[in-house]
Amino acid sequence: MRIIDYPSIIKIAWANFDNSKTIAHIEDISAKVSTNHVFRVRFDNDDMIIAKLSYFGTYEHFKEDHQIIHALSNNLLYPFENVLAKSLVKDNEVYTYRFREGTIDTWVVFYNPIRNLHRLPRRLDDDLIRKLGTEIAKFHKACARVSTVLPKASKTLRSDIQDLLNFLDTDVGQFEHRMHIEQLKEQCQIFLENRQKLVAKTVETMPVFMDWNIGNFSVTKNLELYSRWDYDWFRISYRVMDFYFFSRVVSDAGDRTVFSYYIGPLMEDRFILFLQEYHKVYPLTENEVRFMKEAYRFFILNYVIKYGRYFFHRTYATKLQREAYEIYFPSIDKEFNAEKILKALNI
Repeated sequence: MRIIDYPSIIKIAWANFDNSKTIAHIEDISAKVSTNHVFRVRFDNDDMIIAKLSYFGTYEHFKEDHQIIHALSNNLLYPFENVLAKSLVKDNEVYTYRFREGTIDTWVVFYNPIRNLHRLPRRLDDDLIRKLGTEIAKFHKACARVSTVLPKASKTLRSDIQDLLNFLDTDVGQFEHRMHIEQLKEQCQIFLENRQKLVAKTVETMPVFMDWNIGNFSVTKNLELYSRWDYDWFRISYRVMDFYFFSRVVSDAGDRTVFSYYIGPLMEDRFILFLQEYHKVYPLTENEVRFMKEAYRFFILNYVIKYGRYFFHRTYATKLQREAYEIYFPSIDKEFNAEKILKALNI
């Protein structure tokens, strides 16, 4: 685990942004299961901002993602116009700072603090599931409508999987995944083939956030989406990429502090109830339903295998990667049944 003086990096990044204002206090408010770092920064005049630091992926993608998110936050219309945090801007561009020293390569972005209201309960009843399905469909629809005015994204599902394949051919990749190289390559190939067959030429892309655990968003008392934060897995992709985490939000087990990424929640009746309400507002296609298992496969390949050692603390990364080889990959074709969902949605 890296020992890095993040407060010092924040101070350098801020001085480069606006050296007329002095930082008085920096408080670590990071999640404890992740290696990402989030800080509350207070100034000597009592103003406050949020600083986010990251070092997984590439700086170019980090900068690009935040430029797209900022454009999205400014173009979303009522009732979602204030759902996303606003990044700080300098010279008409989202301000990001890259700190490089020795082996350290860390990137900083500053946000205005975002207000939050109610968190969902750890376990949702059927009425809450229905309301959530409706609300997320409305939010997805709003995001899709502004997609044409957003900056272009260079990061794609295909490029991420190709990066993983390239990594597996390096000495480091061979060492890290030495017992599972062929299994991973096979899973990558299956994903690439099914993406091409199901969605590559027929399904539009849009902004998706993927990681929709209940600690990442808040709602009003009527379960309307009020605010959304934590943009680590943001990308321009297919809307079904968001569905696996919603299946976990509505699952019978509910929210848990000790977690695994089993495919089972995608097949629960509770998730199908969510999809039925979603489908009434923003209808799904047969190919999108069939692609849900590939979205799950991508999540395991990209965020558990490729980035697991960066995103999760070592204990979680090791646990999740072991489960990926032993449980997650073998379960995809055995447990996912698109026909059950298609029948429930009358597709």
